[in-house]
Amino acid sequence: MFCAIVSGAMPASVVHEDEDLIAFCDLMPINRGHVLVVPKRHATNLAELPEETGALMFPLAQRLAARIRDSALPADGINLILADGRAAGQTVFHVHLHVIPRMVNDGFALHGGAREATRSDLDQVAGLLRANP
Repeated sequence: MFCAIVSGAMPASVVHEDEDLIAFCDLMPINRGHVLVVPKRHATNLAELPEETGALMFPLAQRLAARIRDSALPADGINLILADGRAAGQTVFHVHLHVIPRMVNDGFALHGGAREATRSDLDQVAGLLRANP
């Protein structure tokens, strides 16, 4: 679907476009002003995304978040969310970063299932990640 938007074969309400990225309004917004930042070059997941492209996505998302806050759109806060893989909630398999305006009590929740970890487990996880650069 996103490749069709990039090619112009499918319509989108474009907010930003440059050589590497396109940002457009989400068809299924969490809240009004929900925007997607999408690399033009297809990458199914983060492992396929060139680091250079990934490095461009967050600064654009920051600028879009500032535009949202400076606009007439309601926003008490902003979430930046990137789901990598089905288990993480990815439903469109072309990497994309959500820029979601949030309002107090808007009903959208990121919480659930979180539990406090032991220091021992956290140290073990940190060791595993340090061992795999």
